[in-house]
Amino acid sequence: MKTEMLTWENMDQIVALVKQGEVVAFPTDTVFGLGVDSSNEEAINKLKYAKQRDAGKPFPFMIGKYGDLEKYAYGTRRYRKLIRKFMPGALTIIVRKKPVLPDYAVNGNETVAIRMPDDPMCLKLLRKAGGMSVTSANMSGEPAANNESEVLEQLDGRIAAVVKGNAKSGVPSTILDLTGKEPKILREGEIKWEDLKEYL
Repeated sequence: MKTEMLTWENMDQIVALVKQGEVVAFPTDTVFGLGVDSSNEEAINKLKYAKQRDAGKPFPFMIGKYGDLEKYAYGTRRYRKLIRKFMPGALTIIVRKKPVLPDYAVNGNETVAIRMPDDPMCLKLLRKAGGMSVTSANMSGEPAANNESEVLEQLDGRIAAVVKGNAKSGVPSTILDLTGKEPKILREGEIKWEDLKEYL
């Protein structure tokens, strides 16, 4: 496979590739993302292959509009307070998923790690293509990429296309798990516990 170089000006082509079940890398507000159509099981498998990711590890779910935050996940009071404050933004929240999200998109789990990025072009892509399974654009165990050159160093020939650009912060999102008795940070990014605790 030849990895195609695109820009955000090629939005229609990018959306078409996603809807055809291909893997596309693109810059986000945190690090470069690697995304596919969450409703396409074959595309999910292509994403696992591209990253050489543990088959049992689910991918985060990225959406482009507020309504999808509760369309795909069960909302709690904490969840809604965090959404109002931190989304769009660099916060990924793990909550219980709704049946509308296919089991294969989350590897059979009852939970989903959901995020809405703070980047206008990402949001435009997500609104046009629909919810996407998106993970960092790198081989598993390697550093996350922050520009198209770093993506190609690791993934050239393994994905359909990469969108030129630079990730905004270079820092992965904070991951907050709300599925237990007490909220728990699984990964701390730019958003810190001190920022979150008054909303929990």
